[in-house]
Amino acid sequence: MTFTEEINRRRTFAIIAHPDAGKTTLTEKLLLFGGAIQSAGAVKSNKIKKSTTSDFMEIEKQRGISVSTSVMAFDYKGYKVNILDTPGHEDFAEDTYRTLTAVDSVIMVIDCVKGVEPQTRKLLEVCRMRKTPVIVFINKLDREGQSPFDLLDEIEKELKIKVCPLTWPIGIGKSFKGVYNLFEKTLNLFTGESKTKVEETHQISDLTTNELEKFIGEDFSKQLRADVELLNGVYDKLDKQKYLDGNISPVFFGSAVNNFGINELLDCFVEIAPHPIERDTDHGIIQPDDNKFSGFIFKIHANLDPKHRDRIAFLRICSGKFERNKYYYLVRDKKEVRFSNPTAFMAQQKSVIDEAFPGDVIGLYDAGNFKIGDTLTEGADFNYKGIPSFSPELFRYVTNLDPMKSKQLQKGLEQLTDEGVAQLFTKKIDGRKVLGTVGALQFEVIQHRLKSEYNATCSFDQINLHKALWMSCPDKKKLENFMHDRAAHIAYDKEERPVFLAESPWLLQMAQEKFPEVEFHLKSEF
Repeated sequence: MTFTEEINRRRTFAIIAHPDAGKTTLTEKLLLFGGAIQSAGAVKSNKIKKSTTSDFMEIEKQRGISVSTSVMAFDYKGYKVNILDTPGHEDFAEDTYRTLTAVDSVIMVIDCVKGVEPQTRKLLEVCRMRKTPVIVFINKLDREGQSPFDLLDEIEKELKIKVCPLTWPIGIGKSFKGVYNLFEKTLNLFTGESKTKVEETHQISDLTTNELEKFIGEDFSKQLRADVELLNGVYDKLDKQKYLDGNISPVFFGSAVNNFGINELLDCFVEIAPHPIERDTDHGIIQPDDNKFSGFIFKIHANLDPKHRDRIAFLRICSGKFERNKYYYLVRDKKEVRFSNPTAFMAQQKSVIDEAFPGDVIGLYDAGNFKIGDTLTEGADFNYKGIPSFSPELFRYVTNLDPMKSKQLQKGLEQLTDEGVAQLFTKKIDGRKVLGTVGALQFEVIQHRLKSEYNATCSFDQINLHKALWMSCPDKKKLENFMHDRAAHIAYDKEERPVFLAESPWLLQMAQEKFPEVEFHLKSEF
């Protein structure tokens, strides 16, 4: 197979959702339909209880698949499909946001009972920021939920995206009969008797024929015809280019737990989803078919088990071919690095690979060399852009409980925040360290790890903060004036970028009104 063919057959995407919308179940069933596993449930990700620990506590693996952002790959109808299953829990949202930088498209799962939820909105904002194509899968049709038309209206209104239904449910909950595939003109019937095999399918190109009544009865046939007529009048036909540009989202209905609607989703996905796309760097656009290798680190997995201090860095390949045992250039450190055991994550096992292509995600064993956002190349000196840090939700002062271990504490905080567990800010006025996280569980994780891995003890003390915001201003003098005026509220992040620590929404508003030229940003990429 030629290099270009290898690129064109790859589909790399993330599955995103609010917790409990059925994301992990859908991942399982895509693997089942893709032939990567033999029976449903074989890839249950054995999630750690979130009340006691977090995805960063250890790299739990079952059958070779990592727990937090799991990477699974399989071949389907000549395509190489790479799934990145993301954590749904908001305490680990940053992990999900960064994963979205490594994919070319997204499948968003929505629970038909609950509709659009807060985490769904946040995730879609990130997709919109990157113009990532989104396919919507409305799940749990076997439960009594909202009407399909209400759900489509809610998605368009709440998420501000245009939708294009490609399948349509017949009934819902106890009366759920199946789905009509508007794309393929087929009727897929649901019997609910099996959760491990595909149900029967009938080709019905013309809905006006009496054949429909034979399968779903008179009432459902009448309703389906009326619904399809309305759909054709209200919603645009699928325009593949609009989907690829992130301007329209195809919608599928189904029940992941019952394997229903998955096949249609997968068949359409491999057909219309983008192959690896071009990427932006600080030296211009890099095309995937560029023959020189390049890629970036978007996630680092660390294992808390003291017997296994290894870290795995997740690398998204953007251009060229990656080869085992070849020297590559780590741009930030300006040094050559070589990997003797790069790994690929195939459905049921983790295996050492000799080569990988654009679109692939591989694991590199890391002795502490990498930071999130690092770029690897074949010698070229550029960095990939667009791997953001988001403003944390919770903040604490870091207080060292053992002055004799100051160096260990500093090293621990530096390395743990390298992994994206949290963000570290240093106040300009007194040098105090402020730790910011997305979720409260992260503080426990960091405290535990500082003690067990770095032999450093600290306490986290309350600080009254609303937001940490990055700043920009075309007039440097005005930015300096602002920083002087608000010196007590200025800190620096690890990249030495100035950050405004706003104690309340009111103080932020006052700052915006007094210094209108200064722009405040909730993410570091602006």
